[in-house]
Amino acid sequence: MSITTVARRQLDEEGFVILDGFMDPGLLAALRARTAELFEEEGEQAGSEFKQETGSRRLANLVNKGDVFRQLICEPKLLPYVTHVLKDAIKLSSLNARSANPKNAVKQPLHADMGATLDQRGYWVCNTVWMLDNFTAKNGAIRVIPGSHRLGKLPQDVLDDLEAKHPDEVLLTGQAGTVAVLNAHVWHGGLPNQTQRPRTAIHVFYVRRDKPQQQYQKQLLDREVQRALTGPQREMLALDDSFNDEISSKPTIRSGFLK
Repeated sequence: MSITTVARRQLDEEGFVILDGFMDPGLLAALRARTAELFEEEGEQAGSEFKQETGSRRLANLVNKGDVFRQLICEPKLLPYVTHVLKDAIKLSSLNARSANPKNAVKQPLHADMGATLDQRGYWVCNTVWMLDNFTAKNGAIRVIPGSHRLGKLPQDVLDDLEAKHPDEVLLTGQAGTVAVLNAHVWHGGLPNQTQRPRTAIHVFYVRRDKPQQQYQKQLLDREVQRALTGPQREMLALDDSFNDEISSKPTIRSGFLK
């Protein structure tokens, strides 16, 4: 499956593309239901396998927590967008959820995922945001600085205030069921949720195979889950890749802004 010339150009020049109506209603409903269950079950511990965030609830290690999540990682309609960004063999870096809490004033600082800047081979991080709720200007949409992925710099190298409104920023908005694909080198950050309801998304995050995973999947996944995976899923998770074991097994929090 291929992507359009317009989408290719937008990814290349602006660093993102929005895929309206990407999820069918059944998948959207199943993702919402399982995500809500996990937030209820995990309570204050939600997201603790990776990192928790003020003003938001997080879930981590979702590959381990339901087949409905596992089916996302090799989605054939989406992978051409990811491989267009990374131009190389890919693997899953992490599969998490983030829900911006209602009525909070917390704004994510502008950042690039994993603090990544392009190297001699090019780009090496690509994130996909699966919108489980409508993303609006009021409920914590993601702001993006178009073209910033091409600068080869992190926002903290250039800007004095990473939370201030940027003159070039645009908002990634869409109806529930939309998926946004980001060249994750692009400067971006979540806005405050000013509404009465949470705003939830799943982040299916990919990395080039020569770089470490954000969360070392082999260490996180239960053995029975690993045994049930398909061949393509095992490959995407780099479960049988000794080089990935070497570079991803170090206990490091690899975030663009969370400490």
